[in-house]
Amino acid sequence: CHSADGSPCWCTPTLMQRRVLEEQVELWWFREPCHSLLCYCASVALILGLGLGGVGLLSTTTSLSGEWRLGVGTTLCLLAFAVLLKQLLSSAIQDMNCVRSWRRINQLKSGGRADPALILAVGAAVMLCGTVLLCVATIGSRAHDSREMLVSGLVMMAAGTSMALAVVAYIGLFYLRRRREQRRRMMMRMSRVRRIGSRAVQVFSVSGGQMSQTRREASSSRSSLI
Repeated sequence: CHSADGSPCWCTPTLMQRRVLEEQVELWWFREPCHSLLCYCASVALILGLGLGGVGLLSTTTSLSGEWRLGVGTTLCLLAFAVLLKQLLSSAIQDMNCVRSWRRINQLKSGGRADPALILAVGAAVMLCGTVLLCVATIGSRAHDSREMLVSGLVMMAAGTSMALAVVAYIGLFYLRRRREQRRRMMMRMSRVRRIGSRAVQVFSVSGGQMSQTRREASSSRSSLI
């Protein structure tokens, strides 16, 4: 194995295979499959939930109570469209292979920085809509309409809070996991350094023993000669 300047370097077949895989830009999108699958499933569930909720509110809109249902339903449909647009954009960029930077790919792919940030923003928007509905329900004029607004506001606040807490837990768990992996790698490196040092000490002690043995043999031969 040779380095870039032509000098020989030590490398194993596993290390060579890892370097070859890292040079393939197409494989950078699938570097963390568990994270990608989790974020993709969360995005699909989010699209379905927001879409069904928005369509449900829009379909039940009447002339008597149509303002808040129309506004909240349209907002939910727009949020679902934003999540769907992000997934389609990431898929199109991946297929065209126009991004060849690991930092940008990590920001765009599922499991990178884009999906948690998007889900957190959607959760904050849903929570804001629920808070507005609760505030309007407390000042509402019609009892039946205010009751429906109150229930819808509570459901939206609970859903938005759950999404925000899920994203925070996701970031915290994977941050702790990376720290644990870094510590494990550091411990492995330290153990390797200790092994190399112990081997060097053992070689030095053996060579010293051999030198003392040769000196004893030389002195015994001299005494016998005398």
